[in-house]
Amino acid sequence: MKKLGFIFFLLIFVHTVSFSQKNDSVVLHNIFTEALTNYTAYDNLRYLCKNIGGRIGGSPQSLKAADWTKKVLAENGADTVYILEHMVRNWKRGGQETGKVTKSVSGKYNLAVCALGGAIGTGAKGIKSQVVEVKNFDELKKLGKDKISGKIVFFNRAADPSTYSTFPAYGGAANQRFIGASMAASYGAIASVSRSLTLADHDFPHTGIMHYIDSINKIPAFAISTKSADVLSKLLKEDPSLEVYLKSTCTEKEDTASYSVIGEIKGTEFPEEIIVVGAHIDAWDNGEGAHDDGAGMVQAMEVMRIFKTLNIKLRHTLRIVEFMDEEMAQRGAEKYAETVKNKGEKHIAAIESDCGGFTPQGFCYDAGPNVTEKLEQWKPMLLDYGLWLYLKGHSAVDISFLEGQDIPLFGLMTDSQRYFDYQHAATDVFEAVNKRELQLGAASMAALVYLIDKYGL
Repeated sequence: MKKLGFIFFLLIFVHTVSFSQKNDSVVLHNIFTEALTNYTAYDNLRYLCKNIGGRIGGSPQSLKAADWTKKVLAENGADTVYILEHMVRNWKRGGQETGKVTKSVSGKYNLAVCALGGAIGTGAKGIKSQVVEVKNFDELKKLGKDKISGKIVFFNRAADPSTYSTFPAYGGAANQRFIGASMAASYGAIASVSRSLTLADHDFPHTGIMHYIDSINKIPAFAISTKSADVLSKLLKEDPSLEVYLKSTCTEKEDTASYSVIGEIKGTEFPEEIIVVGAHIDAWDNGEGAHDDGAGMVQAMEVMRIFKTLNIKLRHTLRIVEFMDEEMAQRGAEKYAETVKNKGEKHIAAIESDCGGFTPQGFCYDAGPNVTEKLEQWKPMLLDYGLWLYLKGHSAVDISFLEGQDIPLFGLMTDSQRYFDYQHAATDVFEAVNKRELQLGAASMAALVYLIDKYGL
């Protein structure tokens, strides 16, 4: 009898598991079907890009985008929508940005340049001087003050094209943009120009945040397009004494008030336990912020709309957080993490989309071995929708501020091959985003939310 009882129990268990998996497959199918047949996210992205556009923190456009976000979250079915106030930097690009080779044996050439975020301007007259080309800080040190003082330093280290993921390529060349100006200034340079952090061969300079070292004199800092960088490097080999003229009129005023936007659907069983899905509102002012991070914004809001439309009742509270100030100083993320800690809120997971609106491939995650085990269990179901890549050790910038609070963190991973063609450049426009790929990203996050909500971590 004991043996028969065990067999009966085993049959019931197998039947229950089989039924549950079948039910999960149906729900995931419905989630992806809804995302791929209803283009609300794509239409929202069009509005964001074409009616608001670039929206760096502190700008009127960023506040307009935040107000619009509140409206969309309410329309998507949020039980509550509220804001989280915080300060942001107040940097302005100003008017025309100019780069020219004014004197060389081969003649004059226009250079495609733009000011780096947070840089000081040159003043109305601009700056004209000879140029010193280096690949890294070691070369800068080797040249020393005698050969650098009074000149413009040109950092021309290209991103490494040999890596499959373009993110390590970006990271491997990024320090010349982040602190290149201060490193150059420490040897007496009067301005710095950094090769754009992209593998694309085009005439669009890519901006991005840079930082000054407080103890070193501040100098103007520019990005130069990859094509112009190659031209300048060639001209310098022909004529090391050539001269370049640079002009920018960027300024920075005192910090100004802004806010992040939050929308929630309360959980039916565990309303005090929260699953966060997030992205960031702000975007650089030289484009429309479509991939970075308009795509993530509308995907996060679409997750809420999908659950509401399909009438899927989540057991835990779904919280959509649209952070402000990721590009400059991450004060929205910092404020959110501080608020969570001070309130003692319980988050069971946080998911962020900030890798562009390209084809989703899986998730990176910062969590313990129990989460790895869960993902392994879910892989067969998620693989049906192209989600095959699970990389432990990272998540995403804004939610990374929640580290240390025992919250599993996930970042949506997309095909990265074209991301840095657009990031921080004038090419980052609505037309660069594929509708189907964008909608797949929203469905992928919704699928992960569903599984976390049902089975926990």
